[in-house]
Amino acid sequence: MKLKLAVIGTGMAWEQLHWPAIQQLADRYEVIAVCNKSIEKAQNFANLIQLPQDCVYSDYREMLKRTDIDVVDLLVPISENYEVARDVLMAGKNLIAEKPFAATLSGAKELIDLKNEHQCKVMVAENYRYEECYTFIKAIIEEKQIGEITHFILNTGAGFEKEMTENNFSAKEWRQHPDFEGGIFLDGGIHDIAMMRFLFGDVETVKAFARKHDKEYCPYHNINTLIKFRNGVIGNYTYCSSSADLQKPPVGLRIYGEDGDLYLESKKSGMIYINYKNGMIQNRPFAPGKGYYNEFLNYAEGNIVSTPEKEIGDMELVFTILENIDS
Repeated sequence: MKLKLAVIGTGMAWEQLHWPAIQQLADRYEVIAVCNKSIEKAQNFANLIQLPQDCVYSDYREMLKRTDIDVVDLLVPISENYEVARDVLMAGKNLIAEKPFAATLSGAKELIDLKNEHQCKVMVAENYRYEECYTFIKAIIEEKQIGEITHFILNTGAGFEKEMTENNFSAKEWRQHPDFEGGIFLDGGIHDIAMMRFLFGDVETVKAFARKHDKEYCPYHNINTLIKFRNGVIGNYTYCSSSADLQKPPVGLRIYGEDGDLYLESKKSGMIYINYKNGMIQNRPFAPGKGYYNEFLNYAEGNIVSTPEKEIGDMELVFTILENIDS
C-alpha cells in the first residue's frame, strides 16, 4: 500500500531533490496534498501531477486537519523548521524533516520529546547518510579493508560567494542573510558533520580555529578543526565558506589506514580510489545522487538510519565547533 504524502514547501528543494526521488518510488508514495506560502507555487505543482485544487493549501495548519495523511514532507527555511515541525507532530502526523531539525538544540530536543509523546515516526532527511559513496566507505572501514583507520583529511570548499549569484540554493535570501547561528556552516557544514559521524562514530574531543570575515552568510571565512573520535580516529576537517578548491582534483576526503588509504573527490565524482601498501590499486565506482532516493526508500521500509537522535548529535558537534572557536 502506498504512503499518502503531504508536502509543506514546494520550492526548489522539493522540485529538484525530493520530488525526483518520489517519482522513482511511485510504487511506495502518493502525493495527496501540497502546501506553500505562495499558493501559486503550490497550484503549479498540483497542476503538474493533476492534483485537485481542494488538495492545495497556503496554510499548512488547514492541511494538517486531514485524516488521510500518512507522512508529511517538510521543506521550509531553517528558521521555520522548529515551528512547523512542532505543529506537524502535535497534530499526530509522521514526519520527514529536512536538516537541521531546528535552528537550536533546545528546539530540536523539544521536537524529539513531541515525537515520543505523540508516537510519531520521524526521519531527518540527511542525504549524506544515504549516499552510496559513504555507504561503500563505511563498509571498507568496518571490514578493515585498509586496516585500522589512523586519521583522515576532509576539505570542503563551499564556494558560496560565487554560487549566491546563480540560480541555485545559495541564491535564497534566507541563506544570504540567515537569522540563525552559524549561517551556512549550520546549513551546509552539518552534512559533513553527519558524514563523519556516520563513518567514524561519536566524537570525543574537538579543537577549532577560524578566520573571521564580515559576510552575513557565515561568520567565518574558514573553519579548521582537529577532531578525535571515541574509536581513536583523528581527523583534520576544514570548511571554507567563501571559496572552493581551484586546483583539480581537490583535496576532498582522504582516509588513511594501517594497510592503505582511500580518496574521494566528492559525492558527485562516481569513483572511490583505494591504494594499498602492497602496491595494489583498486577503483570502486558508485552511483552519485542516490541519497534522496535511498532516504525515502529507507523511510518506506522502516528501521530509519537518519533518526532525530542522530541529528541532535550532528547539531551538537556543529555548535561545539562554533563555541570552541569563540573560546
